[in-house]
Amino acid sequence: MCAPPDLPVNLRGPLLYAPMQSLRTLGNGPLENLDEWDDFVASRYREGKSEDDFRSYSAEANPGVTEFYRQNHTHQTLDFVLERRAEFLKLSRGKKSIWEVAEYLNTLVDDSDPDTDLSQIEHLLQTSEAIRRDGHPRWFVLAGFIHDLGKVLCLYGEPQWSVVGDTFPVGCAHSDQIVFPEFFAANPDSKMPQYQTLYGIYAPRCGLDQVYMSWGHDEYIFHVTKNYLPEPAQYMLRYHSFYAAHKHGAYRHLMNEQDERMFEWVKKFNPYDLYSKSAERPNFKELRPYYEDLVAEFFPAQIDW
Repeated sequence: MCAPPDLPVNLRGPLLYAPMQSLRTLGNGPLENLDEWDDFVASRYREGKSEDDFRSYSAEANPGVTEFYRQNHTHQTLDFVLERRAEFLKLSRGKKSIWEVAEYLNTLVDDSDPDTDLSQIEHLLQTSEAIRRDGHPRWFVLAGFIHDLGKVLCLYGEPQWSVVGDTFPVGCAHSDQIVFPEFFAANPDSKMPQYQTLYGIYAPRCGLDQVYMSWGHDEYIFHVTKNYLPEPAQYMLRYHSFYAAHKHGAYRHLMNEQDERMFEWVKKFNPYDLYSKSAERPNFKELRPYYEDLVAEFFPAQIDW
């Protein structure tokens, strides 16, 4: 049967602001920096490559990314996902504005790469400004601006493998369209026959809102913002890292008609997420009034995190 979409959750302590922190200082992850994963994904899915090229990355060529996915695929079990949902989806880490969290995320800096000095806000602005230039609705622009705010999980002490990376359903058989599928052999769920069938714990075409996705920043930012955004934006935030589905068509046996319709929006969003990064800095001071007005149009002064 379909698993219920929400679970009872326990209270956590309040969000504690911290001084400037680096990924090296935070540790608990195999990547040099979070952008290493973003760059890897963008190169895998760059337009003009065939799908065979997407799968040509060897462990030797990408040792940091390879180790990242080894940990991700080993530890992202159904039990782990349920534990993280219970820990974070109570949204009990305090009320903060979108701007406070964006600025807090800016304390996550990379001291391992002297050639990369764009702030997290500047990266988000690159995405949203590309969307804005193409004349999309304001809610679409806003989705671009906030889509990575869930990476604040790194500043809550979460390891990188439970914050970024391709997302996928847990509680059913893993698709071979997920990057490095061979690493699932070490996942304890691979030894659970009930989780290794096509549908696993779910019913055919039950709908993705009934499916537990691997834990990460997508699921977190969706739950934080879902009461304020139109449904297409919710899908963009929740499934922008679900590459096996929106790039390769996997897991359609779990999707209902609403999912099929909404995934057209996810596909529209994906190129902006992948291809908007550049060395050119957005003029944050000049752009801020527009984004302050945009955020205020959809969100109250503070929301629960």
